[in-house]
Amino acid sequence: MRRRASTPAALLAAALMMALAGCSPPGNDATADGDLRKGDIAFESCSLSAVGARAVEAQCAGFTVPEDHQAPDGRQIELAIALLPAKSPAEPDPVVMIAGGPGQSALESYPTVAAAFADVNRARDVLLVDARGTGGSHPLHCKDEDGDNAFGAEDMTPGAMRAFTGRCRDALAAGSDLRRYGTMDHVRDLELVRQAIDAPRLNLVGISYGTRVAQQYAKAFPQSTRSVVLDGVVPNSMVLGQEHARNLEQALDAQFARCREEPACVGNLGDPALQLPAVRAALEAGDLATVSYRDPVSGEWLEETPTFGHLAILLRMFSYQPAAAATLPLLLHDAANGRYAPLLAQSRMLMASLGDQMAHGMQLSVICTEDVSEMAALPGDDGSVLGNEMVALFQAQCDAWPTAPRADGFRDPLAGDLPVLAISGEFDPVTPPHYGDEVVAHLARGRHLVASGQGHNVIGTGCMPKLFAQFVERADAQDIDATCLDRLAPAPPFAGYYGWEP
Repeated sequence: MRRRASTPAALLAAALMMALAGCSPPGNDATADGDLRKGDIAFESCSLSAVGARAVEAQCAGFTVPEDHQAPDGRQIELAIALLPAKSPAEPDPVVMIAGGPGQSALESYPTVAAAFADVNRARDVLLVDARGTGGSHPLHCKDEDGDNAFGAEDMTPGAMRAFTGRCRDALAAGSDLRRYGTMDHVRDLELVRQAIDAPRLNLVGISYGTRVAQQYAKAFPQSTRSVVLDGVVPNSMVLGQEHARNLEQALDAQFARCREEPACVGNLGDPALQLPAVRAALEAGDLATVSYRDPVSGEWLEETPTFGHLAILLRMFSYQPAAAATLPLLLHDAANGRYAPLLAQSRMLMASLGDQMAHGMQLSVICTEDVSEMAALPGDDGSVLGNEMVALFQAQCDAWPTAPRADGFRDPLAGDLPVLAISGEFDPVTPPHYGDEVVAHLARGRHLVASGQGHNVIGTGCMPKLFAQFVERADAQDIDATCLDRLAPAPPFAGYYGWEP
């Protein structure tokens, strides 16, 4: 049996958070073996895979760029890119999916959202580029001597994580200038890829942190941008990590209110808003016995002492998806009655998947350069689920991480008449809908759609894939009939192990 304790802040630091047609469309020059060339880039057949998703057949290539765009003759790094050719003769402007994190690989995460791109992929190629520092693009992973990432560290206090970060910095610095792995570096890489494949313009689809990249690209290269979709909107004004505690409290309040409104939920399980403080107090007291439970993935029997960290990661990540958040009243009810095995199992499943999905070094290169200087502990966040621990943790790690000056005008909003479609989930705990409102307020041709009852990242929800495809086809957000979204509804809260009431 294995035993491991956790604290909430580091578990949450990477918040956030996975068949080609037989014909060759115009502009895609097929080789004799079925591979493909776009402009200057020769692709080879490959398969993209992610845990829990069906593999996707694609065309892959490497593309070399300067590590420092201001020193083009200096060290070069290779980017991993993939192309999903259109199913019919392709329009000249591809769709580019930009992954979230920061630290997530586009190639590794695409299979989890591939269904959402099926309609748009009929007439346009879908292009994926792993951001430098992630996936197959010179990745910046931080590991300890046992091969564990930051999520697996036994000591997650700020001091310990500062030391962990310093060791990672020293290990990576021999082959990487860690100051050159931020948002604007990725933006310049995307522009070089666009030029290399001879695409006149790009249709950008940013997901979560990827919405920051999309907005910054559209600001820097407006002539290269045809349209922008922002899913889980991060305004340029937002300091990553600063408002997570406040947003999570609001999302939990909304979720718990749904249980109180459902007689079977509150009658069978009690009010989760009242149980949460009691469960938290018991976990923080630190005198609980170890609990045996089965790893939900491997089936291995484990033994751990329940801590508040287990609860915090569960609350933080479950609230991304309302279908999963529907189980929170049941998990809190069990924990309030001394049954911690379900909480530990679900927490472990989330923790295991998080750490390996995010390139921690790339995440630090982004946040330490672009955000940490504006982070501050907020008295109003004391006593919340996250409190100010995430801020303290990032500040400690960034003390040990190299940074570059942030680009001038970085916080300025994207403005003008570019067609932009912003989409949000009503119960999103990290990028709530008012963020989307803030962004489209500066855009004459912007529109914001909110998916009722949904959480973080909604591009694949309900009829949203068709609306997304219509927008890209027309480059006009105002002309879309979005009434089909009215049929969306949240999953009812559980009333017991049988699920919800019929």
